[in-house]
Amino acid sequence: MRFRLGVLCFFLCASAFADPAPVALIALDGAIGPAASDYLQRGLERAAKANAQLVVLRLDTPGGLDTSMRAIVRDILASPVPVAAYVAPGGARAASAGTFVLYASHVAAMAPGTNLGAASPVAIGGAPEKDEKGKGSTLMRKATQDAAAYIRSLAQLRGRNADWGERAVREAVSLSADEALKQKVVDVIAADVPQLLERLDGRTLDVAGHKVKLATKGAAVVAFEPDWRTRFLALITDPTIAYGLLLLGVYAVFFEFMSPGAVLPGVTGAVAILIALYALHLLPV
Repeated sequence: MRFRLGVLCFFLCASAFADPAPVALIALDGAIGPAASDYLQRGLERAAKANAQLVVLRLDTPGGLDTSMRAIVRDILASPVPVAAYVAPGGARAASAGTFVLYASHVAAMAPGTNLGAASPVAIGGAPEKDEKGKGSTLMRKATQDAAAYIRSLAQLRGRNADWGERAVREAVSLSADEALKQKVVDVIAADVPQLLERLDGRTLDVAGHKVKLATKGAAVVAFEPDWRTRFLALITDPTIAYGLLLLGVYAVFFEFMSPGAVLPGVTGAVAILIALYALHLLPV
């Protein structure tokens, strides 16, 4: 009996002093596009396989494509590992599509000197936002209504300020980190990742209907760096570059029709158009 009690005490002490599960760090910098959504999806899968207790998604984005943003949101909502979206470092932002990602995450955090908001949908290519009567075009009104309902549903899911989220879509308003905390848009303000993990330690999160308690204080942080494929795709799928490629491709193909047999303009134009269509999330790889 004493031997069994001794073994039990040994395992209890060992478990008490065991190192906490690791924390995965994924950095999402730049415009949100197909490369960013693919990178995050693979990062969340790696975190689950590594038995990470938390994924810290460090955000610094001006926004991006609606389709890519929604793919990222779906991955976060379906992730078995809780996600803490962290707008950092100082001077970073989670604008436009980044605001939706922040609202969808299990934890929303910001560093001092950062901001979020301005989440109004904007058409690529400068489509007219007013009709002949001076009202918003039907397409833009539909996009705005849809985005407002989407961010409100995410806010209700995570218990965040739904009214401000809707204003960010309809009125393109923004908030600093301190104001976001006061208005219950974010949960935590932290100067860096170690401080963030310290402040999240002991917090209980609802992950896919299950309660998960974090033990992040002193946990090892494993950074999932983007590979060359992700870096290359991020470069060519920037929405601004993609739109330029689309215009270049159209003019090159037009020149080929005007001068049959030149070959090079036609090939260049076709390649540019294919890359642009992928970058705008209209074609898969």
